[in-house]
Amino acid sequence: MSKLTFSKSVIAGALSFILCTSSPMGYANNDLPDLGTAAVNTFSLEKETEFGDAYMRVIRGSAPMVNDPVLNQYLTELGNKLVAHATGVKTPFYFFLLRNDEINAFAFFGGHVGVHTGLFLNADTESELASVLGHEITHVTQRHLARSLEAQQKSSPATIAGLLGAILLTIASPQAGMAALATTQALATQSKINYTRLHEKEADRIGMQIMVDAGFDPNGAADFFGKLASRYRFTTKPPQMLLTHPLPESRISEARIRAEQYPFRYVPDNLDFQLAKARIQVRFSGYSEQAALSIFEQQLKHNRYTFKSAAEYGKALALFRLKKFAESEAIIDKLLAKSPNNLFYIDTKTDLLHQRHANKEAIALLKAQKQLKPTSPVVNTNLANIYIEDNQIDKAIPLLEDLIFLDKQDQLAYLLLTEAYKKDGNKAMQYFVKAESLALVADYKTAIDQLNFAYKESKGDALQLARIEARIRQFREADRALEKLQ
Repeated sequence: MSKLTFSKSVIAGALSFILCTSSPMGYANNDLPDLGTAAVNTFSLEKETEFGDAYMRVIRGSAPMVNDPVLNQYLTELGNKLVAHATGVKTPFYFFLLRNDEINAFAFFGGHVGVHTGLFLNADTESELASVLGHEITHVTQRHLARSLEAQQKSSPATIAGLLGAILLTIASPQAGMAALATTQALATQSKINYTRLHEKEADRIGMQIMVDAGFDPNGAADFFGKLASRYRFTTKPPQMLLTHPLPESRISEARIRAEQYPFRYVPDNLDFQLAKARIQVRFSGYSEQAALSIFEQQLKHNRYTFKSAAEYGKALALFRLKKFAESEAIIDKLLAKSPNNLFYIDTKTDLLHQRHANKEAIALLKAQKQLKPTSPVVNTNLANIYIEDNQIDKAIPLLEDLIFLDKQDQLAYLLLTEAYKKDGNKAMQYFVKAESLALVADYKTAIDQLNFAYKESKGDALQLARIEARIRQFREADRALEKLQ
């Protein structure tokens, strides 16, 4: 699969406008600023959506995306819980996870919020994670990038184009992105740097209000800031989050003062957050199989855990990685007995049943869950996968089509649907769906090749041929539009 790449001179810094420097002092109250027509004249919501979609496709094709239905569903539900309490939401939000041990999160056009797995590994509570997501959601709802572009309205078109294209490099490498920014007209004066600090103040202040309204502990922000500052105070190589979100002492103290203004309420941690963290530690971090097992065995031995169930779950996943399936299943069965509808346990139980070829048992388990959670990506993806393995293709295809209807960015669903059509012997649809999955990673040229194969296999089906021709035209237009961003 070929991958579309961007030159460093182009991909160099727009996201730094959103995630750049910061200052702790916020507004005197929680009233939102009046944006008026700022950011509308330069960059419409339609343009934001268009650019956001293009950047997301390139990220999928070049960054280590985590296509784990359990983690993705958890992150999406947490993000949407926060978005429900945000003001000024004008676009849908899309939360995604990147496999990267660096502590970082970022937001860009069209409601896209990316989270590194390292953020889970270094957060101790769900409120700490929610504080970061609330901050990023605010960057989107306040349209900080578009407002920065409005502030640059007197700059040359070439400068604006460079800023727009620069978002990708800054996501991948803040050091490179910020170094490139220093050479642009956009950050030539201190006043423009101060403008980005204003964005950080807004994101800190409004983000905390969002998380409190959503039921989280406002101290999560200050706790996470303080922990990062303490851990990396004397390091020569700070994590990416501190490069894009500097933490002067005043910002930390301001977060604590702001948190103290809210009435105290006890906010217990969430088991699902700890389960997600354990899953990332075992499956998406740099730990070896034995090292991962040792982590959770030590937690259980010395009672060093927030939830015993999360430590046991982590141990079961580590045993699975070590191919000690019987030991792993014994733990999962014990956890399921206490919490029979927990999707973390259901997913792992399905994997264990698949390992011993107990497809009928897995299907029965998942069909029962589907009655409770008919639209769950975790349940439906696992069920479709088992149906494919069991050669029940006619049952797998509708499930996968429904998943894609609900989330047209579901890469795993497209891959499974391609496999289903291949097993079914439907080459035309196999090539067509493969083209759609390639388009998701901005590989339009290869996608068009797949559509040409689909055209040849359509055997005179007029409706299908027309559909393919239309998609070829759309992919060619999208490819030309993406090249303009370079």
